[in-house]
Amino acid sequence: MLILLSPAKTMAGTSKIKAPGMTFPAFQKEANEIALNMAQFSLRDLKTKLKLSPKLALESYHRFQDFHSQETKPIQSILAYTGVVFKHIHPLDFSAEDFWFAQEHIRFVSICYGLLRPLDGIKPYRMEYNIKLPEWGGENMYAYWRNIQTNLLIREVKEAGGILLNLAGLDIQPAFDWKKVEAAVRIITPDFKVLKNGKTQTVVIYAKMARGQMTRHIIKNKITEPEELKSFQWEGYHYAEGDSNKDHWTFLQ
Repeated sequence: MLILLSPAKTMAGTSKIKAPGMTFPAFQKEANEIALNMAQFSLRDLKTKLKLSPKLALESYHRFQDFHSQETKPIQSILAYTGVVFKHIHPLDFSAEDFWFAQEHIRFVSICYGLLRPLDGIKPYRMEYNIKLPEWGGENMYAYWRNIQTNLLIREVKEAGGILLNLAGLDIQPAFDWKKVEAAVRIITPDFKVLKNGKTQTVVIYAKMARGQMTRHIIKNKITEPEELKSFQWEGYHYAEGDSNKDHWTFLQ
């Protein structure tokens, strides 16, 4: 079983957490080229294209300007991303065994780096999929990555047993030939919903927390069979068989 997660927009360049090793991203060359292209945008361009506040635009500008500097050191992707999902993965207490299990069973989908393993070393960046790089004929990042990383994802899922546990957001699917992935492997998608006024609905912040907690649960318990996840419980979330089907599992709060 391979777990797929979205990255976070918020990132750190350093971490006090010590991981047992650092690996190289599969698409490091592509990431270097993307960052080089992004570094050609002015501060005003980045503010507009990424729809950022002046403070975040300045931070992003400096990150791309410093991306290729030897003084800017990479850190492991599981430590670099600091959004809600990653706060709930909470690698602070991970053992070396936990980190290496995550490395084998989890992939992040980066706009700058493509498909990432948790111990792949990366540098901070800020991007959106609708960015178009002039030197590449104006295609957006969805189109760029779709032809590059689809086969890698399929191959890695098959190597992990042929089941993809999709804990990523819907926005990452166009970065793959998703129909091709669906035809090649089994995809199980957990949905985290809240029962309110007799109806079920997704509360985004809670769903992100639950994705992080489920990922942590998988890592700490070394789970490789999806059926074992039906016993997952957190903050009232539990598997709701009546609201689930073969490949879409509802966890209800």
